[in-house]
Amino acid sequence: MGFEMPYGVFFQMTKIQFPFRSSNYQPFLMPRKLFVLAGEVSGDMHAAGVIACLLDRRPDVRVFGIGGERLRGLGAELAYDTRQMSIMGFVDVLRHAGFLKKVIREMKALIMEEKPDVALLVDYPGMNLMMSRFLHDLGIPVIYYIAPQVWAWKEGRVRKIRETVDRLLVIFDFEVAFYRRHGVMAEFVGNPVIEELHEEPLHSSSDFRMAHGIEEGAVLVGLLPGSRRQEISMMLPEMLGAAGMLAGTRNAVFLLGRAPHLDYRWQEYAPGDSRIRIVECPGHDVMKYSSVALVTSGTATLEALCFGLPMVVVYRTGWLNYQIGKRLVKLKSISLANIVARGLGSSDQAVPELIQHEANAAGMAREVGLLLDDPVRAGLMRKELLEARDKLASASPSKAVSMVIEEYL
Repeated sequence: MGFEMPYGVFFQMTKIQFPFRSSNYQPFLMPRKLFVLAGEVSGDMHAAGVIACLLDRRPDVRVFGIGGERLRGLGAELAYDTRQMSIMGFVDVLRHAGFLKKVIREMKALIMEEKPDVALLVDYPGMNLMMSRFLHDLGIPVIYYIAPQVWAWKEGRVRKIRETVDRLLVIFDFEVAFYRRHGVMAEFVGNPVIEELHEEPLHSSSDFRMAHGIEEGAVLVGLLPGSRRQEISMMLPEMLGAAGMLAGTRNAVFLLGRAPHLDYRWQEYAPGDSRIRIVECPGHDVMKYSSVALVTSGTATLEALCFGLPMVVVYRTGWLNYQIGKRLVKLKSISLANIVARGLGSSDQAVPELIQHEANAAGMAREVGLLLDDPVRAGLMRKELLEARDKLASASPSKAVSMVIEEYL
C-alpha cells in the first residue's frame, strides 16, 4: 500500500516560502496538449467548433496537428493544411501514396516529441485509423469524432475502432445501434451541421434578389458542384450543361455555390454559353434561396436537407474508382439526405440520385425540370426533408465533444 504525503505537510517540511499572498494564489498548471487531425475542409470546420468551446474553458490547452484556416484562426499549430490533404478516390490515393506516407511519418515523429495528453481524430478514416493505432500503443487516449461510415463500406474497420479508439462520438443516431452490434460503445452527440446552421443570418428572398439584381419572376436553381477540385472538374461541366438546357426554356438564374478555399472561373467550364445567368454566392445562400438544386453527393446533401431544399443528388468519379467503389459500397442510396430521410437499408429515395453515366447534363436538366414543373412533388419533398432534420438532433455537439476532451485533460 503506497503512502502519499499531503502537499501542505511537504511544503512545511521543506520550508518553501511562497512570494505571494494566499488570497492571490493561482495554482501553476503545466500546459495541456491536444493533438488534432482533421484532413478535410468539413473536418476543419467541425473540429474548430469543438476547439473553440474547449479553449473558452481551458485556454491553457495547446492544440497542434493537421487542420485548416478555422483551426489556425484559433491558434492551432498546424504541420499540414487541409488543402494539402484533400485527396479522394482510390486512384488519387495511390498516386499520392508517397506524400501520405511522409505525412504519417512526420505526424508520428511530432507526437513522439510533443507527447500530447489526448488526441482528437475527426472523420478522414484512411489516415486517422492508422494514427489511432499508433496513439493507442503509446497510451494516448483517442477520441474519434464523426465516425468512419463503416455501415456503408469497409465494415472490417470496426475491429480497429474497437481496439484503438477510447471514445467514439457519432453524428447519426442509427450509428449507435450499428456499432453496438459490433461490440463498440458509440455515443451520439448530435450533428454539427445543425449547430453550424443556427449561426446563419436570415435575409428575405426579396433582399437577396435585390442585392444580386435578380428580377422577381426568375426561378432560382442551385448548383453545388462540391468542395474538392476533383469534384469540380467532374461535376461542374455537366451542371453547367444542364443549366444551358434549362435556360433555353425557362427564365432561370443559377446560383453557383463555391467553397471559399477553391479558386476557379466557372466560365472555363462553359465557354461561350451566353444563355446561362450565374450568380456566385456561399453554398448556404444557394440552399436558402433556390427552388431546386443539383447537389454533388457529400455533406452538402445533408445541409440541403436541413434547409428543406428539393434537390437532385449527382455524383461522378473516374471509371476505375467507380468500378472499385460499386463493388465495395453496400448501400442502396449513396446520399446522406436519403439515408437520413428513409433509413440506412431503404431502397426508396426521398430525393432522386443520378450516379456516374446517369449524371450527365441531359439527365440533370430532366430531373430539375420535373421538380420545377410539379410544385406538389417539390412541396412534399421539402416537407419530408424538414421532418428528417429532427433526426439529427439540435444539441450542441461541439460542446459535448469538448467536454469529453476535458475529461481526459
